[in-house]
Amino acid sequence: MKIATWNVNSVRLRQDLILDWLAREQPDVLMMQEIKCETTAFPAAAFEQAGYGCAVVGQKSYNGVATLVRGGFETTTLTLPGFTDPAARYVEVRTQGLVLGNLYLPNGNSGGEQGYATKLDFLAALTARAQGFLLQDTDFVLAGDYNICPTPEDCAPGALGPDDALVRPQSRAAWRQLRWLGLTDALRALHPHGAAYTFWDYQAGAWPRDCGLRIDHMLLSPRVAERLQTARPDRDERGMERPSDHVPLIVTLDDATTPTAG
Repeated sequence: MKIATWNVNSVRLRQDLILDWLAREQPDVLMMQEIKCETTAFPAAAFEQAGYGCAVVGQKSYNGVATLVRGGFETTTLTLPGFTDPAARYVEVRTQGLVLGNLYLPNGNSGGEQGYATKLDFLAALTARAQGFLLQDTDFVLAGDYNICPTPEDCAPGALGPDDALVRPQSRAAWRQLRWLGLTDALRALHPHGAAYTFWDYQAGAWPRDCGLRIDHMLLSPRVAERLQTARPDRDERGMERPSDHVPLIVTLDDATTPTAG
């Protein structure tokens, strides 16, 4: 089973780029963030023609998440339980025995301390959601743009200041609290060290200088982690014409053991 997460930075602007990528990679699931359009404006027909059903939570011009699934699925929630902010930041589906939470965590650098508190509130609600799944013995994946560099190794030298919300100690502590429930960071489980960036800013020549960040993550529940085969950022996408500033993170799971969902 191949699962990917990708902050596409406007689905309508990059529709052809996404369709080309889907044709090449043939994932079973693609979780997209920052679709930047209302649900009714999402180009569902184009993706359905490519063989994917769509679960979409949109918002005009900002935010928005969409999960594309090849095969049968059900949408389990269009919001993150316990998170009251109205922004479109979460959608959850069940397919192939897995619950897949697609998330776009608040950046936390705008709106002052209240804006940063919203970031931490989302993380608290996400942690509670994961705890609930574990208590129910549900197999799950939580993937998306977390807007957190978990360690200094996940941020190119000089890319961010020490007070940036992506690297603040409270952000990293909240990430660890989520991880320490027993979840596996798919990429670091297989590639524990070294640069593995998923984002390069459009400004200051970040891409040619490889001044990137690892902020897109896929966390796996224990039985799902046992099936982990590969994990990699698709760096080639950043070099495309008019690319997103993020690239897809692709994870493959062994299909030999069918997981049990609660």
